[in-house]
Amino acid sequence: MIEFESHIRNVPDFPIKGIQFKDITTLLSDGEVFSNAVDYMYDHFRNAEITKIVGIESRGFIFGAALSYKLNLGFIPVRKPGKLPADTLVEEYQLEYGKDSLEIHMDALGNDDRVLIVDDLLATGGTAAATCNLCERLGAKVLGLAFLIELVDLNGRAKLEGQDVQALIKYSG
Repeated sequence: MIEFESHIRNVPDFPIKGIQFKDITTLLSDGEVFSNAVDYMYDHFRNAEITKIVGIESRGFIFGAALSYKLNLGFIPVRKPGKLPADTLVEEYQLEYGKDSLEIHMDALGNDDRVLIVDDLLATGGTAAATCNLCERLGAKVLGLAFLIELVDLNGRAKLEGQDVQALIKYSG
């Protein structure tokens, strides 16, 4: 069994003092470990009746695209403002000090879609909850959320209540 935690580099005081950044590039650079991480996400959701994978900018694109390929499903990017070229739907969400927003193409999803949302990290849950709202506003049903890492002490799952939330690596304390 691979110890995935040993493939995550901790970078103290990045991007600001007091933050212990979880750098996943060390996991991504090892083909076997990266493949096993994608397989973990795949194994849990492979029998769900998913029609599309929704990846959150930017590291969610890495895992989401790999899952899309493995499941032979379309990939839908959720991006920061101003990055998508066609008509978009916008969802604002609260940050600790201020607001941010995400966008999705208006024609990306519809009433028949059942989606899996993918990102690298679940922290406070604001980004993931905003992505759920975007998908649901377009008529899609969210069947689950897959993360590489969960920072348990930040209680992001509380904003995703009722959802099937999976995380390969869980950090607390």
